Amino acid sequence: MSYCKKMIAVAIVLCFSFVFMTGCSLMNKSTSKNTLRVAAINDPGTADTQLTTEEYNLPLNIFERLVEIKTSAPGVSEMVPGLAEKWDISPDGKVYTFHLRKGVKFHNGEELTADDVVYTVDRMLNPKTKALNTDFFDMIAGAKERVEGKADTTAGIKAVDKYTVEITLSQPFAPFLANLATPAASIYNRKATEAAGTQFGLDPEKTVGTGPFKLKEWKVNDHITMVAYDQYWGGKAALDGIIIKIVPDADTQKMLFETGELDVFNCDLARTQIPYFEGSDKWKNHIVKGPRVGLYYYSMNQNIKPFDDVRVRKAFQMAINRQELLDKLYFGKGKLVNTIMPPGLLGYNPNAPQIPYDPQKAKQLLAEAGYPNGFSMVIAHVADRPEALRVNEAVQAMLKEVGITVEIKQMDRASLLSTRKQGQLPMYMDIWSADFNDPDNFIYTFFAPRNSIARSYNYKNETVAGQLEQARRMTNPEERYKLYQEMETQIVINDAAWLPLFSPEHLFVVQPRVKNFKVAWNGWSDMPYYGISLEESK
Repeated sequence: MSYCKKMIAVAIVLCFSFVFMTGCSLMNKSTSKNTLRVAAINDPGTADTQLTTEEYNLPLNIFERLVEIKTSAPGVSEMVPGLAEKWDISPDGKVYTFHLRKGVKFHNGEELTADDVVYTVDRMLNPKTKALNTDFFDMIAGAKERVEGKADTTAGIKAVDKYTVEITLSQPFAPFLANLATPAASIYNRKATEAAGTQFGLDPEKTVGTGPFKLKEWKVNDHITMVAYDQYWGGKAALDGIIIKIVPDADTQKMLFETGELDVFNCDLARTQIPYFEGSDKWKNHIVKGPRVGLYYYSMNQNIKPFDDVRVRKAFQMAINRQELLDKLYFGKGKLVNTIMPPGLLGYNPNAPQIPYDPQKAKQLLAEAGYPNGFSMVIAHVADRPEALRVNEAVQAMLKEVGITVEIKQMDRASLLSTRKQGQLPMYMDIWSADFNDPDNFIYTFFAPRNSIARSYNYKNETVAGQLEQARRMTNPEERYKLYQEMETQIVINDAAWLPLFSPEHLFVVQPRVKNFKVAWNGWSDMPYYGISLEESK
């Protein structure tokens, strides 16, 4: 770029920043000082959890669930009663009876009843809804028939009385309670949701829940405002509200944070800034961190040669210096993982067999597989993920050392997901974080036969497939976890079908006035804000 063009570009950026910051300041003047100001890189699109699989910042605060996951310590969680104050499970593990809290009010003043729960579940499974996550309820009796349009209602759920709901499963499903604690299982008010129609989840006046905050304003791609709900059954929030400013650029977010326009900076958006904040006398004591119950990993498509050969897959595992990736690109903020289940997840095995870094052994395995001079391969990459590109480039250099030539193929997100769903995507790197605290959320998600195709693994092991179904029905937790760990060793070590990299640590920096800020149990950026308070400087 020429010097003249560079100066013009700098001028444009400075002008944009001035306009942006002025807009933020004007916005803050019209709001309470007791309002938490945070930023997001994308507009969430909808607050309807049945129509999204990624954006949960709004749903975690305006809706609630029958069962909740509570963060008891960084990376540690416990299942607690939510809208259901208690529940009973039949001896055969198929019938769940939930007893609802009485007097819980939706934001429109309507009282929560069993009919709202029945409506919510049936709405998810109704084919007219076109829900994206029906799998959270597909174990309920009659769910399949409802989703396929063969039934007008869901047979397995009914209101026993005003405050009692009975859910019958088609077969025992051990993670069912954990499923109910996910944002996707948020409970809606029948009256308000039906009246809202397609505007539910979009129009603040028509989107109501039972949560501690209610949606007040939504200016698409600019900002979203939530305010405390005065009649919240758990007691009014300490905050008057939250403003979520949509700021796509991480550098701009950092600038707004340092000038006091934002209360929280999410270091996941700009990990290169971690050394700066940790070395700053101003900010180093205001860093809040917690482990992500998730991990970065590489897939290996066994339908694409030479990854149909286990020796090649093992060579790939051994050729990558995962510790170097963690230290150089993530500043050591995380933990190497040799498993599918990450630290913090129920069933995690800290004593799992290690994946060694051994490039000489990798070369030997390649030669044994018929590739003494290596081979060429493709790593698919989503074009809008610069952090992932840096990892892919580092891996590209490491693989070159053992004779493997890598082409990094940049794709737009839609094309990548479409190709992956067909089972045709070559190798790719991604991250998966826990939706709910159960091994099923990881091992079944990736390695059940149908899911293995949809995620372009094309992993085939009939024994593992049978064990996955068996584990879902087991009721003894310790025996379940042991079986999952056996499957994990088979998949990761024996079949070399998965390359786990590491579980990152999630860091936030908060303004001194922010109190009781906690990283969510799973390390998500999306989190409940109930419990946070603000303290004005004296």
